[in-house]
Amino acid sequence: MAPGAPFFPLFMSLIALTDHLANFVAPALFLAVVLGLGGRLIMGKGAALALWKQMAINFIVAVAVLAGGLAYFGRDGMMATYAALVLVCGTLQWLLGGGLRR
Repeated sequence: MAPGAPFFPLFMSLIALTDHLANFVAPALFLAVVLGLGGRLIMGKGAALALWKQMAINFIVAVAVLAGGLAYFGRDGMMATYAALVLVCGTLQWLLGGGLRR
């Protein structure tokens, strides 16, 4: 490599990959936990699914929304992706809490 040339490694280390993936899914994890616990506070324990199941479903759907935003926009962290994340997860939590049955 020539002196002064920028260095762009082709592969990232395992630690860097883990860090990138953790930061990518962090909003999904946070939103899943907050919606699950908030749903319990608001709706009580009469929910159709167990708390951990609601959190798991919210997390999986939220990661799918984030991945869709990454695929559509070509980069992570777009505000439109986060808006879609909140809209989809809020609607999903309403459905998981029995929103259509009430």
